[in-house]
Amino acid sequence: MSAGGHILVVDDDTAIRRALERVLEAAGHRTLSAATGAAALESAALRPPAAVLLDMVLPDMDGTVVCARLREWTASPIIMVSGIGTEPEVVAALDAGADDYVVKPFSSGELLARLRAVMRRAIRTEDAASLVPFGDVVLDLAGRTVHRGGARVHLTPREYAVLAELARHPGRLITHAALLQAVWGPHATRETQYLRVYVAALRRKLEREPSRPRHLVTENGIGYRLVVDQETPSKPDPGLVPHEEAA
Repeated sequence: MSAGGHILVVDDDTAIRRALERVLEAAGHRTLSAATGAAALESAALRPPAAVLLDMVLPDMDGTVVCARLREWTASPIIMVSGIGTEPEVVAALDAGADDYVVKPFSSGELLARLRAVMRRAIRTEDAASLVPFGDVVLDLAGRTVHRGGARVHLTPREYAVLAELARHPGRLITHAALLQAVWGPHATRETQYLRVYVAALRRKLEREPSRPRHLVTENGIGYRLVVDQETPSKPDPGLVPHEEAA
């Protein structure tokens, strides 16, 4: 987490910007604001924020451009805010490095809950050792081992690579393209069937109910996330391919 301790609010609409500041300050946060992408980048460089609320449409540059530039040097949580919630726009924001995405209009309760979630994840990521526990599974990123219920679980190299990439960003939604690029390289960003195969195999090995996964969760049409503190099972995912690479 950055040392600034404030939330940077970036929106060119003065009324919305001030409303967001009031909500945040009422919840105990300190705020700074910016009306343009350039001002946001300058503000963040001078006083690194604890988190950023970033409008998707700004007068001088696209919000995804601002997000990508921030991601070049800061790990502070970024929540993209937009009046449009189409799948391509959400994917573009997440690929640019955003941690979450909210669509206007939204309630102050929803916004604050999402902010708390991304800030918790940021703290956990900064403080975490190489061990990533979820459910009855423990992944050791340093030792490249996986144990479930105390017993060693064998994963193929590709299965491990997919799991490790998700585990490096616990709770964060990783898009298909980003996950494919990390595991298979830059020329495989459209081969989403690869992911369906390997995530299905991982669920069979690591989930208590593979058809109702608690931890390896699908965000339909967008990507996957590793949920480390989920208590409620997700809905069945009938689209998964029941196939696994040979060890």
